[in-house]
Amino acid sequence: MRAEVVVIGGGVVGCSVAFHLAEAGVDVLLVERDTYGAGSSSKAAGGVRACFSDPVNVALGKRSLELLRDFGTRPGGEIDLHTCGYLFLLTTPEQIEEFGHAVEVHRSLGVRSSLVDSAEAARRSPLASTEDVIAACWSPDDGTVTPEAVVQAYAAGARRAGARLVAGAEVVGADVTGGEVRSVTIRAGGADHVVATGTVVVAAGAWSQSVGDLLGFELPVRPLKREIVVTGPVPGFAPDVPQAFTIDAATTFYFHREGPGILTGWSDPETPYGFDLSRDPAYLEGIVAQAERRAPRLLDADVIGGWAGLYEVSPDHDGIVGELGSISRVLYATGFSGHGFLQGPALGETLRDLVLRRDPQIDVSALSIDRFGLGRRRDERHLV
Repeated sequence: MRAEVVVIGGGVVGCSVAFHLAEAGVDVLLVERDTYGAGSSSKAAGGVRACFSDPVNVALGKRSLELLRDFGTRPGGEIDLHTCGYLFLLTTPEQIEEFGHAVEVHRSLGVRSSLVDSAEAARRSPLASTEDVIAACWSPDDGTVTPEAVVQAYAAGARRAGARLVAGAEVVGADVTGGEVRSVTIRAGGADHVVATGTVVVAAGAWSQSVGDLLGFELPVRPLKREIVVTGPVPGFAPDVPQAFTIDAATTFYFHREGPGILTGWSDPETPYGFDLSRDPAYLEGIVAQAERRAPRLLDADVIGGWAGLYEVSPDHDGIVGELGSISRVLYATGFSGHGFLQGPALGETLRDLVLRRDPQIDVSALSIDRFGLGRRRDERHLV
């Protein structure tokens, strides 16, 4: 077997990369160890936003939203895009100052956002308790999509454009000779297959570190469990009442509509790193405690489901994107620490351009893996 480019990982980033490369006429083979989107992508909360604090993340979010709005045409498919807006609830003067700076960044890049008072916050998020909220950051063009639909549409679009996608196949080895990638070995159907290639894109999410090890370099990414709880309808809360994707900036507790009910979660700081995806009963207790303070009406709804997924966390909790200097040619897009799904569309374009050795629309050089050796940590403030 032979391929110009081998993409490792069939989540939203890998499938987006494969689609954009194939569309550009590149011979692409995508390898996924499970089914497409089965890792972190299908476990995402579904939020899509441009309201970050760092200009690179704002630009990636903005471009992804543009691509998602045109998704029915390219690559094609229904992804249930709901532009409900994002609302960060602020309870301290320090938060207001921080988000005020972010609003200036947003506006400089053409993203609509503003600081609003607590009354406006209550109007945008009727389920939120806002007694202690002194302001909120409101971004009306953000919203939600169905994650697995995005992944499957990119996979289907990649196939139509000529890409080869292989599910249930794991990369188990690589030939890197003289500082150059010569081939990768994939295991599928109980047999090993050597694929000759000169370019590899690592987009394996929480499993990226082990892929880096196979290729002979260190990808500093660790898996971290995050859980989600889904409720049935909230009594007395009509389904046609607008409800923003709401985030308590102090705790990361968040909630948004999910069908007839509400999807909610928070980033429990006590969760240990690791691949364990078992549901923790203490997590639901934590959700209840958060809801009692910030959205007490949620306690009247029945819990009907939930799941656990993995963040792939980098040392500074921001994405790692670029091309390796020590091995030709290895590119990588991982470590997003919770915002990889929503940046997937723009990352596909970006990696396509990097593979083709042309300047991408968004300069992602600040996300290079080299920053860790140089002591240049990123400072994205608006993480969940």
